[in-house]
Amino acid sequence: MKSILLLCLFSVYLTSAQTLLKPDRVFDGTELHENWVVLVEGNQITYAGNLNGLKKPNNTTEIELQGATLMPGIIEGHSHVLLHPYNETDWNDQVLKESPVERAVRGTVHAKNSLMAGITTMRDLGAEGAGYTDIYLKKTIDDGIIVGPRLLVAGPAIVATGAYGPKGFHDGVTVPLGAEAASGVDQCIETVRRQMGNGADLIKIYADYRWTPGADSQATFLQEEIDAMVATAKSAGKYVVAHAGTSEGMKRAIQGGVETIEHGDGGTLEIFKMMKEKGIGLCPTLAAGDAITQYRGWNKATDPEPERIQQKRRSFKMALESGVQIVFGGDVGVFPHGENYREMELMVDYGMKPLAVLKSATSDNASMFHLNRLGSLKKGFIADIIAVKGNPVKEITAVKNVSFVMKDGVIYKE
Repeated sequence: MKSILLLCLFSVYLTSAQTLLKPDRVFDGTELHENWVVLVEGNQITYAGNLNGLKKPNNTTEIELQGATLMPGIIEGHSHVLLHPYNETDWNDQVLKESPVERAVRGTVHAKNSLMAGITTMRDLGAEGAGYTDIYLKKTIDDGIIVGPRLLVAGPAIVATGAYGPKGFHDGVTVPLGAEAASGVDQCIETVRRQMGNGADLIKIYADYRWTPGADSQATFLQEEIDAMVATAKSAGKYVVAHAGTSEGMKRAIQGGVETIEHGDGGTLEIFKMMKEKGIGLCPTLAAGDAITQYRGWNKATDPEPERIQQKRRSFKMALESGVQIVFGGDVGVFPHGENYREMELMVDYGMKPLAVLKSATSDNASMFHLNRLGSLKKGFIADIIAVKGNPVKEITAVKNVSFVMKDGVIYKE
């Protein structure tokens, strides 16, 4: 019944026992190859290479993908599946006026839009006031009730007491927060354990934030609090990522041992080099800042770049110079789900080579997120495979034209 429902609602169908994908070219997660094919049997890749080297099994279904580049499914590093663009509804109103039920329903649409755009795996870094709804969305995807990417979810995320929103109410008003507050080493440890126990795959913390609306961000958690949260997560086989945009917040997160830093606007060459030495990735979220600046009145076509955008260009350039691993992740939800390609386009515009961007969005993110059988088109890897029209190594905008999507050996779009 479940399979029939999926077939009827989403036009999903299982591949035959063997499916041979024949594109114009293949990006295998590292390099671009001409005259390659990929053979899928069940949910695994059993061959990726030159057609002449393949002994094709009997009863193999062949799918011609003319003009297309075959590549691993895209791994989105920073998303909020329960948010929608702030120019539709601002963040405060989403947290305060949209119920978790409404947001879950929206989330099902966001998940499908993401998968159809070639996102086969997605890190959701905070339910933003919707509790553990992202964990339940993950469950419904895994159970085949709805379609969407593989989700790695953080649940509520953790903030220092007093350092998050919504704000702007007098002290007698209690409002739902966009994350779970904690203070002191003992409470921080307890909060991490509770979130892991409730199903979080990873822990997200806010190493800095605005203490009052409109103020500059400042470091929030003390070093010993961050150290304790990281140690608690690691002892359970999980890891911590940190929202950090100030130099001090970034330093504390780095010293604490987080695995990725999100945003990093205030990073310096010294800080980025420190991250590289410790194997910590930088998820710059260029597309979120670009979108928010436009929401606030910036016309990209006619206006000069505001200081916020210029600063982001400078910090990204320093990050590239340092050699720190760049994690593809646009903070999608701030802008529409399914338009994840915006981040790739900006990464190129800000100075990254298209091939490096594609690696960041596939094999590099798989390595950073401990996904040992994803992110590459290799024998023995799980068949998360997409095709885009054109050649994204020559023109990165090709990634917005996704013509084929396979996840776990199941074709969702052709």
